[in-house]
Parts: sequence; C-alpha cells; structure tokens
Amino acid sequence: MTDSRQPGMRAAILTGSGGPEVLAVREAPRPSPTTGEVLVRVRTSALNRADLLQRAGRYPAPPGAPADIGGIEFAGEVESLGAQVTGWGPGDRVFAICGGGAHAEYVVAPASTLVRIPEGMPWDEAGAIPEAFITAHDALRTQAGLVSGEVVVVHAVASGVGLATTQLAHAFGARVFGTTRTAAKLALAREFGMHDGWVVSGDFAELRERLAAFSNGPGADVTIDLLGGPYVAASIEGAALKGRIVLVGAIAGSQASLDVRRVLSRRLTLRGTVLRSRSTAEKAAASRAFADEVVPLIAAGRVRANIDRTFDLADIADAHRWVESNAGAGKVVIRVS
Repeated sequence: MTDSRQPGMRAAILTGSGGPEVLAVREAPRPSPTTGEVLVRVRTSALNRADLLQRAGRYPAPPGAPADIGGIEFAGEVESLGAQVTGWGPGDRVFAICGGGAHAEYVVAPASTLVRIPEGMPWDEAGAIPEAFITAHDALRTQAGLVSGEVVVVHAVASGVGLATTQLAHAFGARVFGTTRTAAKLALAREFGMHDGWVVSGDFAELRERLAAFSNGPGADVTIDLLGGPYVAASIEGAALKGRIVLVGAIAGSQASLDVRRVLSRRLTLRGTVLRSRSTAEKAAASRAFADEVVPLIAAGRVRANIDRTFDLADIADAHRWVESNAGAGKVVIRVS
C-alpha cells in the first residue's frame, strides 16, 4: 500500500520470481531524485531480455536500481531536478538507459546519462531506441573499434540490437553479414542494410564457407554475438586475422567449447560486454558517444528503430509472453503514460 505522505505512481511490480503471472500493475511510491539525478515522467519504455531474466530470478537488478520494477530504458519528460543538476529543465524530452525501474510512470536517472530526443520524434519510436542503439554503438565502436571497409557479422540480426547494429555498421561503411533462424527475419534485416546473411541450419561449417565467400577469403573483421553458446565457436572459425569478437548475450547458452589454437593462430580478440551493471561514469560515457555519433543519424533518418509490437503498461504480462515466444523481430514498446 502506497504511503499517503509520498506521491504514488503506476508501476509493473514483480511480486516474485517466475512466469509473466508474477507481474502486477499497481500503485507504488514515486521515486525522488537525489544529488545529480533527474526525475523523469516516463512516456514509453521497451521490453528487453534482461527484463525477462530479472522476472525469472536469473538477473537481479544492479545496486541502486529497484529490485521489483523492470525496465532498462525510457523516453519521457523531465519532471524535476535533484541538487547540482544543470543543463536540464522541466519539460525537456529525454531518453536513456538505466539499471531498472522504467516500467513505471516515473523513474530517476543520473543527469549525466540523459540524451535529448530529436525534435518531433514520436514517443513510441523514442522508447525503442536507447538500449538497442547504445549497446550496438558501444559494441561496434568502443569495444570492437570498427572502421570503414570492414566485414561485420551480426548473430540474431533481426533482434532489436541486431537491427541497430546492422544499421550503424552500414552507416559507418562496413559490409554486414547476418544470421537468424527464419527466412522472413533475414528478409527484414536486408531492409535495414544487411548485405547478405544465412538462415541457421545447425551446421555451422556452412557459416564459415559463406563468410569466406562474402569476405572474398579472409572472414569477419568484427563479430557481434548476441547469442553465445555454439555461436562462439562458429564466430571464431569465421573470423579474419586479428578479428574482434564481442560477446553481448547468452540466449543460446552460457557455455561454449572453442579451439584455443584457432584463437592463437588468428590472433583473435574475444571481449565480453554488458551495459546494465556498468558504473554511472561508464554509462554516461556510452551515452555521450551515442549522442555525438548516433543521434545525428537518427535525426537525419539514416537509422531507425524497428517496432515489432506495442503494449500498454497494463498489458505488460502479455508483452513478456510475446517476447518469450521469439516470434517477433525488433523492439517491443511499452506505453506508460
């Protein structure tokens, strides 16, 4: 029950660990910004795999984030400022990533992580952008050091992060090869700049052959692996000399078997990355890089979010079921207020 002395808000509460049935949309205390923080009225958010894992009890919220409210990205309007915040004012339209709490009418976030939404952008689109594009940009540029002319492989190419990665790699002058499990999703990825791709058959030897043909021999300079499991070994086999493999997710499995000799002989770099548990300073740096290099592309219409489906906050359990079905492609947006 909400404390009558504290303003309330609607939020999607995790009442325990389990399936979508543990979600309950009800009143919760409204957070208050502390020093360096901003209170944002959330208009839209999106649903990510991290939210499903947190609900299942397999991915607890990082320190400082609500343990019982999911949502790791948001778009909304600045409501009020904590002490020592400059550069923002009430009514400013902002989007950002966060540790959690965005599946609610209000969320607090460090002012340093906020990014101004391009003028005229609809709320649904704005809510679908931060997590996918900040993750993709950080993986491509900061972690992998992508440069123009390189070959990029994207596993799970039709996911939200996959489509963002594809578009950014294309915009940065790379050639993109994607993998997915259905021909329809591969066709969708082509619309977003993927040059060629492969429908996963289970025989990853074919992937190496296709990458050799696509790259005219050398293989992939950069691989963005959103799946893990058997894709790790396949990425190693398909990598070019001094290739960089960035591990972003483990949906296909947290265990991988690999040939160390291949890593040594090709002088490969394997790097893991996660945004959610990073420090505020690191998230702020990733957000600034996104603001500097990606937001202008978004504003110019050169890259965009692909919205698969939109759900109201009241129907968030159905949104969880939809994402778990793996039937969609792109982002699932949650309309909050």
